[in-house]
Amino acid sequence: MPSYVSHVESGRHKPTEEFTRLADDKLQAEKAIWRRYLAYERARRAGGGQPAAPQQRVDLPYASGSALVVEHDQARLDYDGADYRLTMRRRLLNTGSEPITRYLIRISVDRYPGDPEVSNAHYRANPLTWDELALTATCRGEDMTWAAKHDRDAFKEIWLLFENPRGRFPLYPGESVWIEYAYTVADTKWGRWFQRAVRLPTEHLQVQLAFPAALDPVVWGTETSMTADASPLRTPPVRTDQDGVRLFTWCTAQPALHARYRLEWRFRSRPEPADQQREFG
Repeated sequence: MPSYVSHVESGRHKPTEEFTRLADDKLQAEKAIWRRYLAYERARRAGGGQPAAPQQRVDLPYASGSALVVEHDQARLDYDGADYRLTMRRRLLNTGSEPITRYLIRISVDRYPGDPEVSNAHYRANPLTWDELALTATCRGEDMTWAAKHDRDAFKEIWLLFENPRGRFPLYPGESVWIEYAYTVADTKWGRWFQRAVRLPTEHLQVQLAFPAALDPVVWGTETSMTADASPLRTPPVRTDQDGVRLFTWCTAQPALHARYRLEWRFRSRPEPADQQREFG
């Protein structure tokens, strides 16, 4: 019996959005197949073909098959000896057929991962607050309004909205745009590792850690996938020293979907317990 693929190749069946996305991913076509599919749909509609069935709007943009692609993901952590400041920059591409009006981010902290009871008690007594986070977000030179989705002692989930009181600036199909957001967490609520979870198709990922050189920091990292346990990063973070700051940079191209990359560190001039962690998504 002829396969579905052969039916599509021969023109007996029209390609579906799901088939196109899977084919593009499996063949590592870097969205070339997806762009042909979009061109096909535009041409079919212009030629008087039957309109495509309306697509169901996806509420969460992290499911497989999402229309959102991260062309470049830059994460930077700066530590001043007391507070950590995270600055996240992402270039987002809308490969779908509808405007994107919001983007979901997560902030999760765990200072004592080796002892959940101690960690839970710590955050019950010292919850992570919105005021201390001082979250800011921008896009197209405009401030982005944000709305809390989940608010727990050690976990926040936030919608960044492509709008503010002065107007709206959605991400339209075929467009790409940089967004940037930043927040602060004191080291009393922060563990000594920073994890990046790849929840959307991503083309390039970069992580930078900036510490006072006087603390004599050392950094290493691990990678975890859906099919393998944690293993050392395939390439080491690159270290540079300038003006009293020790900067560690690590990057990778085409990271696997659902992979987790974790950088860990310690300060040789200021030892602390190793059982501290922090996750960000």
